[in-house]
Amino acid sequence: MKHIARSTLMIAIFFGLEKGLGFIRNILISRSFSAHPELLDAFNAANNIPDLLFALISGGALALAFIPVLSEYLEKRDRPAAWDLFSRITNLVFLLTLGLSIVIALFADQLVRSRLGIAPGFGPEQQALVADLMRLNLIATMLFSLAGLAIAGLQANQHFLLPALAPSMYDLGALVGILILVPETPLQLGPITLPAMGLGIHGLVYGTILGAALFLGVQIPGLVHFGFRWSAKIDLKHPGVRQVILIMGPRVLTVFFIQLIFIMQDNIASRLAAGSVTALVYGWLFSQVPESLIGTAIGTALLPTISEQAARQDFAAFERTVNATLRVILAMTIPLAAILIAGIHPLIPILGFDPAVSEMVIWTSRAYMLGLVGYSIQELTARSFYARQDARTPLVTITLTAL
Repeated sequence: MKHIARSTLMIAIFFGLEKGLGFIRNILISRSFSAHPELLDAFNAANNIPDLLFALISGGALALAFIPVLSEYLEKRDRPAAWDLFSRITNLVFLLTLGLSIVIALFADQLVRSRLGIAPGFGPEQQALVADLMRLNLIATMLFSLAGLAIAGLQANQHFLLPALAPSMYDLGALVGILILVPETPLQLGPITLPAMGLGIHGLVYGTILGAALFLGVQIPGLVHFGFRWSAKIDLKHPGVRQVILIMGPRVLTVFFIQLIFIMQDNIASRLAAGSVTALVYGWLFSQVPESLIGTAIGTALLPTISEQAARQDFAAFERTVNATLRVILAMTIPLAAILIAGIHPLIPILGFDPAVSEMVIWTSRAYMLGLVGYSIQELTARSFYARQDARTPLVTITLTAL
């Protein structure tokens, strides 16, 4: 448990750094567009389909299915065999993401305007903007998909530093977008005058693309350090590839139902007052800070260890590790949820929204905070099933939740 605790602490520190930078980023974004909530709604709505694509292929579905298999290869075979499998999966994911991105770009307008689409309640101009931003966002999705695999490869090798640092690199790119690419007039930071590109809301997306490139790039030295050598191989009959796909299948459906909830929320919010989509996004972002620092950090550090224990069939150690971790999560999240629900109100005015949007952000934040304990436990329980290469149980759970 000591090495899990050390890894968790390191991950939590970097997650805290990322959340701090992310908070600054979100304040700057909200203040830059506080007078035009419809633009911010369009930007947030445009993230839905690219986020779904990323989550289905590599962000959520593949990563959790891949780490246990890669850990098994490292435990029972050798590193060259593990990296050979890694290359095959990476090539497959890249081609799949590229193909789906092209299809989404071609049908972006229909995905936005459809009655069951992303934003049927927006006006025609706002819908056209959402479709345009979505197409640009797909570039970042390509980069994030490769980065998601890099994270899985490094974590399977019990390396957590660079994956934990990567989100902060993304935030730096996003900050370049909001400070340089968005403004029409130069910003003055002390003695430094920043250039102004005047790209408006599109500058946020270009900043996202830059952040995605940094997110991927910072992890490449780690892959090289652990002996990764890329090879142009794709073989669906490879036993490791088939094993990953077999585990990934139920996980894809699990992630789909999770993302479907967000899409339907925005679908409904697009029919409400301006700022409603943004209120949902910011409420979720606030709730993700404590969950990331506790649930995600612990779950991320835990998965490679319990995957190795499951691969050795040491289920007594597996049970002890999971039970001890569960007690830690409960002890930390229950009091924290109560404190945050009661104390969230003073933080919201910092965002610079008008009173109506601020009130919506407060109540959506509180609603999401009610689920902090459950979401954090889910980070542990889902990984405990994936470590044993059981993807069906989490699928059943999230299906019932979505219904």
